[in-house]
Amino acid sequence: PNVCAVQKLIGTNRKYFTNCKQWYQRKICGKSTVISYECCPGYEKVPGEKGCPAALPLSNIYETLGVVGSATTQLYSDRSNLRPEIEGPGSFTIFAPSNEAWASLPAETLDSLVSNVNIELLNALRYHMVNKRVLTDDLKHGTTLSSMYQDLPIQIHHYPNGVRHLLLKADHHATNGVVHVIDKVIATTTNSIQQIIETEESLETLRAAVAASDLNSLLESKGQYTLLAPTNEAFEKIPRETLNRILGDPEALRDLMNHHILKSAMCAEAIIAGLTMETLEGTTLDVGCSGEELTLNGKPIIANKDVLATNGVVHFVNELLIPDSAKTLFELAQESEVSKSTDFFRQAGLSSHLTGSERVTLLAPVNDVFKDGLPVVDSNMKNLLLNHIVKDQLSSKYLYHGQKLQTLGGKELRVFVYRNNLCIENACIAAHDKRGRFGTLFTVDKMLTPPSGSVMDVLKADHRFSTLVAAIQSAGLTENLNRPGTFTVFAPTNEAFRAMPQGDLNKLMGNAKELANILKFHVADEILVSGAVNALVRLKTMQGDKLEVSMKNNVIHVNKEPVAESDIMATNGVIYAVNSVLQPQASRPQERGDEPADPALEIFKQASALSKVSQRNPRLAPVYSRLLARMKHSGGS
Repeated sequence: PNVCAVQKLIGTNRKYFTNCKQWYQRKICGKSTVISYECCPGYEKVPGEKGCPAALPLSNIYETLGVVGSATTQLYSDRSNLRPEIEGPGSFTIFAPSNEAWASLPAETLDSLVSNVNIELLNALRYHMVNKRVLTDDLKHGTTLSSMYQDLPIQIHHYPNGVRHLLLKADHHATNGVVHVIDKVIATTTNSIQQIIETEESLETLRAAVAASDLNSLLESKGQYTLLAPTNEAFEKIPRETLNRILGDPEALRDLMNHHILKSAMCAEAIIAGLTMETLEGTTLDVGCSGEELTLNGKPIIANKDVLATNGVVHFVNELLIPDSAKTLFELAQESEVSKSTDFFRQAGLSSHLTGSERVTLLAPVNDVFKDGLPVVDSNMKNLLLNHIVKDQLSSKYLYHGQKLQTLGGKELRVFVYRNNLCIENACIAAHDKRGRFGTLFTVDKMLTPPSGSVMDVLKADHRFSTLVAAIQSAGLTENLNRPGTFTVFAPTNEAFRAMPQGDLNKLMGNAKELANILKFHVADEILVSGAVNALVRLKTMQGDKLEVSMKNNVIHVNKEPVAESDIMATNGVIYAVNSVLQPQASRPQERGDEPADPALEIFKQASALSKVSQRNPRLAPVYSRLLARMKHSGGS
């Protein structure tokens, strides 16, 4: 009974009351902790008994300070003549700094307090007091308590990870109030965040940027914010051209400043593991810690932490945090998995489209596309790259199936929406959008190949399909594949036709109806690009049966046959080159699974198979004889 468990940082006296997630990780800022079991406030052990069964007698606040590990606060109360008040009648709350908290004060600060005990020290202690009894249940996040020194406010912060800022031992009852032991001496705060910016020399550039962004009034207003204040050094690290561009663009500058302001006050003491915090810009920052250092997005860039203000807290940072919304397309791409694409565009002389104020969307292939090096840039390649730049600044979440996009190269690109993918022509989006100041970056999985003509145009232009083109013309399907539509064509190559027995080929080519039937089995009336095939997709063909399209080892298969080339784009569809002629189920009765089997036929098949085997194995001859008898019996019935 009456045992409290706390998380204790190994090698220190620091203790944390955290939530379950932090508890089970057994880490505080990457450092190991142990679980410490102590008597809850107001109870003590009894020899031979479990837990802490004995209740301590209540005494006044002064006496209680000595019992709870705050003897220094007790001593200073005596020296400053606060003792009679906290020994006498009343109902007070005192946030009593621990002995270690007083010892950790800078020497000059402590000297100024103890050298003027009747004013400075007394005022400091009364700033830690509230003229009523306040228990931890009353310490809600955002609560403001009026202190007993000029009614200056004491801000209460209760963080999502379970940490109540500064609280070590809580709810020690006394006859005239309650004592909470805290791990720091609370400094009086009279300056707003804006006033800190105005008086701090190392924030001179920030001061001008805040004024230009019209954020002065916000940083002076009531509320609780965290300002990640870039120092002059942080601004100096940014290339002059980039900094001038942002400072000269009011919208980009405001986004930059809002990206440095968190929507709530977050003191360093409350960061015991990674937290995702929302900024005023609406973006998020990962705030974490490593040992004694605070980190932002994994980098230890906080130079000075916990400068308290009346409306929040300021942390000085030595690197500028530039949000995507203030970046050019070139800057967005250079920092992501498409950096080789930007090199490619630069070599083609197209950098101006990635750095200017033109509203565009860049379809940038991932770096893996260029693992064998960048292609040679000629006029055709430059035009292809221009077709990777779409007019207007788009967002992928607003794209819809069948939408047409206009490129700077003069092509019209189609949008295809599938269950598991979103594709523009043959290129599918491989990562979340990055929306910059004027342009949006779409990361795609391959180089785009814009369509260059109808299905028939593409087949005629490729010598591999000359036999297929002749077959289509013989079957009277040319007009079908020239008209506007959404076809997926599995196009047998000349090699596929040559692989057929000559007699079968001649027979097929001489029968226009059967030829048309076979060819229609190779055409589906919907566009399926390879990026939309994750496992198995069934396509209904113009012939009526379905084709099964699957992906195995990064190769597209149709009816289990590997495809020789994927995603040959046409204005009215997409073509896959296949090295075999696909047979409809009607031509393969033994494979049909949707019709009842003919019993006699099944017997014949078994008999035929066993006939061949029995010639090699005499023991199977009786089985073969019985099957023949069954055939005769079946025929007689």
